[in-house]
Amino acid sequence: MALSNSTYNSFDHALLLAILISLGLHVLVLAFMPPPHPDSGRIPPALEVVLQPSRPEPPPPPPPKPEPPKPQPRKMLPPPVKAPLPPPAEQPILPPAPPPPQVIATAPVKETEPAFVAPPAPVEPVKPHEPPPADVEADLGKYGNLLAREFAKYKQYPRIAQMRGWQGTVRVKLEVDANGSVTSSVVSESSGFEALDKQALEMAKKASPLPLPPESLRHRPFTITIPVQFRLE
Repeated sequence: MALSNSTYNSFDHALLLAILISLGLHVLVLAFMPPPHPDSGRIPPALEVVLQPSRPEPPPPPPPKPEPPKPQPRKMLPPPVKAPLPPPAEQPILPPAPPPPQVIATAPVKETEPAFVAPPAPVEPVKPHEPPPADVEADLGKYGNLLAREFAKYKQYPRIAQMRGWQGTVRVKLEVDANGSVTSSVVSESSGFEALDKQALEMAKKASPLPLPPESLRHRPFTITIPVQFRLE
């Protein structure tokens, strides 16, 4: 136990000695250090920086709520137009009732029989003036000669008739209506040769329309016969 106390005492002395030596050295160092040059200005104050914990950023504001749709203004319908009421029918003003007729007694009058009137004589329609039969016959002869000359313009002697020497006269009957148009053409008298008869009918066909007939033959149907001669020269 005595040994332990001595050990501790020696350690304390040594520690104390070390502290004193350290203090002496610091004093010597401070003694030999040049004095600090005074600054022209004042000594700037020491900066003090205090670090503070960063504050958490505030959360972003919530998005604005969409505005509710504005109610559409209702279209005001025009008030229904009432059909105008028809004006009240005017009551006709009735004339005053006539006074009752006065009955006057009169003597009976005998009825007289009407006089007999003869009916008018029937009026006969005026017939158009008809030319005398002699004039009609004369005009038919003249018109027949005119048509014969017209037919001759279209005569073509059949080849076979020329080769065989056929000759003859064909009579062609024409029926003409009131307008002067030919309604029928037939052979009323043959030449004895079919080729000549056919040629005569062909001439009548080519001569249509016919020349204007005389005044006595107009506006009435008539029949006329035209002779067509075939002669070899």
